Amino acid sequence: MKSRLLGGLTALVLAIIGTMMLVNYVSNADRRAQASLEPVDVIVVDSEVPAGTRSEDLSAFLKVRSIPGAAMTPGAMTSLNVTSGLVTAVDLKPGEQLLESRLVDPSQRIAPGSVQVPEGMQEVTILLPPESVVGGTVRAGDLVGLFVTQADPATPEVTSTQVVFDKVLVTAIQQAPPSTITTPEGTSAVPTGSSFVTLARNSTDAAKIILSSRTGNIWLTRQTPNTPASDRTPVNTRGIFQ
Repeated sequence: MKSRLLGGLTALVLAIIGTMMLVNYVSNADRRAQASLEPVDVIVVDSEVPAGTRSEDLSAFLKVRSIPGAAMTPGAMTSLNVTSGLVTAVDLKPGEQLLESRLVDPSQRIAPGSVQVPEGMQEVTILLPPESVVGGTVRAGDLVGLFVTQADPATPEVTSTQVVFDKVLVTAIQQAPPSTITTPEGTSAVPTGSSFVTLARNSTDAAKIILSSRTGNIWLTRQTPNTPASDRTPVNTRGIFQ
């Protein structure tokens, strides 16, 4: 009987401990739920902010809004005291919370429609007509072959074309919007303006591209990572039909 009494007391103690733990857990859960609903102040975009806007000029585009803690985005800013010398990395839309990651050093910002320059390379820009950039369809991030056409100094009547570089990375391109024409088959967009094409190369290659743009004509072809390397054989006006 004594053992039965001890067993009953043990069961009672365990039941009390279990009840206390359950009550404590529920109480903590209630506190966490209430904390998530407690309002917090965050910085919200009030009107559209263009990418590249200086942090010093942001206050005119922002406002402080009180929202439930659970609705606060990680990394959201809670003060209008923005660090000076930074710029917005992307366009900011009304209603979104201002995140610390949206503000970067100007040197770290990549312009829309451009890609990062590979380590050790530099950018060089050339101006080309639509037909020289695959009908105006070349885009940032593409790999292109760079062909140069020049007259032979010894025999000016002979013109040669040769691929100078394969798989050149296009880091940016700026071009006028295409015009729209109506054809029997329907409506088509046709490029009408020249394009500023920016390429990533080393110093020597950049010098060759600059010189080629001054003394000859440059033509780009779109390539892929699997495009075979050219044998660099020049083709001249005497050898077209050979």
